[in-house]
Parts: sequence; structure tokens; C-alpha cells
Amino acid sequence: MTRKKVKLAFIVNDSARKATFKKRKKGLLKKVDELSTLCGIDACAIIYSPYDPQPEVWPSPLGVQQVLSKFRRMPEMEQSKKMVNQESFLRQRIAKATEQLKKQTKENREKEMTQLMFQYLGEGNIMHNVSMLDLNDLAYLIDQNLKDINRRIELLSREPQPQSQTPMPAPPLVKDEVVANVQDEGQGSHAQQGLNMNMNIDSMQPKENWFLNLMNGANVDQPHAFGDANQQSGFWPNTFFH
Repeated sequence: MTRKKVKLAFIVNDSARKATFKKRKKGLLKKVDELSTLCGIDACAIIYSPYDPQPEVWPSPLGVQQVLSKFRRMPEMEQSKKMVNQESFLRQRIAKATEQLKKQTKENREKEMTQLMFQYLGEGNIMHNVSMLDLNDLAYLIDQNLKDINRRIELLSREPQPQSQTPMPAPPLVKDEVVANVQDEGQGSHAQQGLNMNMNIDSMQPKENWFLNLMNGANVDQPHAFGDANQQSGFWPNTFFH
């Protein structure tokens, strides 16, 4: 069962106020003892009440005097630096609550204007019953969103672009056998061309000698390599020469 939140106000009933005092005084002294033991600090407590003739001190009158003497030896500025009373404590609580209220009000207003902005974007136009205050807040929200978008774009443009994870296909490698075949074929073609050229030169040599002998009127017994063996002239059989 959860405890009900206690209202921080003066308890009018005398018996209820006295019972609350005894209960909370015991809890306060217990907390001071735990704080001093767990954290190893010097602490004391002095409690005055209309229900006891003498004030109650903790841990002892000598311990209280030692703590107070240590406090009085501090400079005055250090003494009052974190010193609070009931009035200053309440003022601090009020200021903190006011700041939280302003922050929550601003967040609620931004959420309201964001919802209104998306509603107008969905409908494609702005309703005529919008107040000037809402229009100003809506324009401010849109301007802030545009600034955030531009800032994000600028940050992304400064970041280095990641390289593509897909590797580029490597160019096909030419195997040694293919290169050797190409070289052999190239050398073979050059060798064949050289062989054919030598054969042409060798075949042209007897023709040249036979032609010189023919012009000189010598008897030619050797047939021409390109002619018919039955022809005495050694030329190709052609009616144009007969």
C-alpha cells in the first residue's frame, strides 16, 4: 500500500501535531546519525520544542560544542554561503517550481504548434480562425525546424563520404599460355612470311637467268617453274604469243 502524500501545512490539531513531532524527530536524528556514519562527516542536531523543557541535542553536548566551534572558525562568507532558514528555503523551492513550470509550458506549446503544423500540411491550407499569437508561434517553430535541417545538411556535407562496399570487378588477367600462343603465332607468321619471301626470291632467280639466256639466244633446256613442260618457249600457253 502506497503512502499518502502529506500536505506541508501547519497541523492545527494539538494531539496530532505532538504525535507528528515525536515521530519525525526520531526519524531526523536517525538520518543525521546515518549521514555521519556513512559519509564520515561532523554533524550535530539541536532541537527545541514546547513539549520538552530542555533542548534535545545529538550526538552529545560535547560533540555539539566541537561542531559549533569548527563552524565559528570559518570566515563569515563561508558561514553564510549555504546557510538557509525557513523563508529562504521556501523561496528556493518556489523559484525552482516556477522554472519547471516555464519549461513545461514551453514544451507543451511546442508540441501544440507542431501538431498544428502537421495538420495544416495535411490539409494544404491554413484555417482562417487562427489567432495572431498562434501564427507567430507557428512561424517561429517552422524557422527553428528549417535552421535545424540546414545545420544537419551542413554537418553531413562536411563528413567524408563512405566508400562503396561493393568491390569493383578486377580486369580479366591474360594467362601465360595465351600470351605464349600469341607470341608463337606472331613469330610463326613472321617466319612463314620470311620463308615465302625466300622461296619467291629463289624461284625468281632461275627465271631471271633463263630470260637472260633467251634474250641472248641461248638454248634453254630448263623448264620454267610456272610454265607448261610441253611448251618449248617456256612461257605460259597463251594464243596471244602465237
